[in-house]
Amino acid sequence: MSDADISSNEMAAAESVAAPRKRPKPGERRVQILQALATMLEQPGAERITTAALAAKLDVSEAALYRHFASKAQMFEGLIEFIEQSVFTLINQITEREPAGAQQAARIVAMLIQFAEKNPGMTRVMVGDALVYENERLQQRMNQFFDKVEASLRQCLREAGEAQQSATPTVEAQVRASMLTSFIAGRLQRFARSGFKRAPSEHLEASLKRMV
Repeated sequence: MSDADISSNEMAAAESVAAPRKRPKPGERRVQILQALATMLEQPGAERITTAALAAKLDVSEAALYRHFASKAQMFEGLIEFIEQSVFTLINQITEREPAGAQQAARIVAMLIQFAEKNPGMTRVMVGDALVYENERLQQRMNQFFDKVEASLRQCLREAGEAQQSATPTVEAQVRASMLTSFIAGRLQRFARSGFKRAPSEHLEASLKRMV
């Protein structure tokens, strides 16, 4: 058979075999690892995720994972950083665009609920389900996350109370902010525990009208 008899498909196959495997750009592998971890967390009823399972999903060795993260705890910290950056950037945008008050607080609650609904894997991190067998500091960091959310709600509600000349604007803001934060946590817990079947945004508008 002459060289001219080789088909284009055979040539393409030969080239693909000969071509070196494309290496990810700097930082790209880290993102891929975090995306894979988040995707695995989206599986309802998923057990504790091991680095072996994560490496298998990415078709790499466990050693390759540890070249980018010193431990699995650091991988979860990467997800938490994404949650913090995303949520608090959006909270800042809301507080800049909306006047302080009940409507601003409602927007913050709705944003958080919608973020969780769009990112079910992240929801398991936020409610702590994915952190049960992990380093205790990860759960502490998520606790601090909700403390900061509550502080943001308290701030906008206190300013509204002061504008309305409430006799106890700080106390009222604390009570309402605590109630709204508990509502967020409860909706996220139900979403995760239902295997992501009960949408956290269910009757959201009507619920917020009753609370704020």
